[in-house]
Amino acid sequence: MNPQDQRADGTGNTARPTAPPPLRSDAERNRERIIAAARTVFGRDGLSASMASVARQAGVGIATLFRHFPGKEDLVAAVFADRMETYAQATAEALDDPDPWSGFTGYIEKVCAMQAADRGFADILTMSFPGAEALEARRTEAFHGFLALIGRAKDSGQLREDFTSRDLVLLLMANAGVLSATGDAAPDAWRRLVAWMIQSFRAPARGTLPDPPDDAALYEAMRRASRGVNSPEAGKRH
Repeated sequence: MNPQDQRADGTGNTARPTAPPPLRSDAERNRERIIAAARTVFGRDGLSASMASVARQAGVGIATLFRHFPGKEDLVAAVFADRMETYAQATAEALDDPDPWSGFTGYIEKVCAMQAADRGFADILTMSFPGAEALEARRTEAFHGFLALIGRAKDSGQLREDFTSRDLVLLLMANAGVLSATGDAAPDAWRRLVAWMIQSFRAPARGTLPDPPDDAALYEAMRRASRGVNSPEAGKRH
């Protein structure tokens, strides 16, 4: 046994890292209350909503909120973990569809409907959160699944050859804009936008398109969109 394997008490038992202590029941209740409140606030107002508004909705002090979630990105990751899981699983379900076009369009319709149901999630899909590793891992998983959907739809001859994965990002950005503009005044307006776009994706192409933005430019646009959400001013001072 190496000297470093000896415990300080001299027993010789190998020391093992201990798990963090569980939250006290009242602390756990506060955490769950904050997450539930954030779902309501972000779903209604989008990710631009302040941390203070979440604290008010939860009925806790702002200091309590920041003890559980030191930054807004931490809260966003906790609130949308389940929705990002559903988002990632949607590609697998679409790939199980024996009709490549039905799988492709069904996936787009489902994701856009998820945006329509939750303004916060609409923002999530058009922003990048590098610090939220689990959330970004699910986004990457969904992206690779969508690439497979594109390949199948093109191989079947039903999707125009110049369609790229960046066109989905542009559609999600456009859909988020429509949802933000129409709100509850015209809650189904997004459906017409999505239907128009899906029809434009179908082969044969009716004409040529301008080049899409490159991946780096589109990622930068998503990163800039999240900058205001993650800034200290947006997260802590309002």
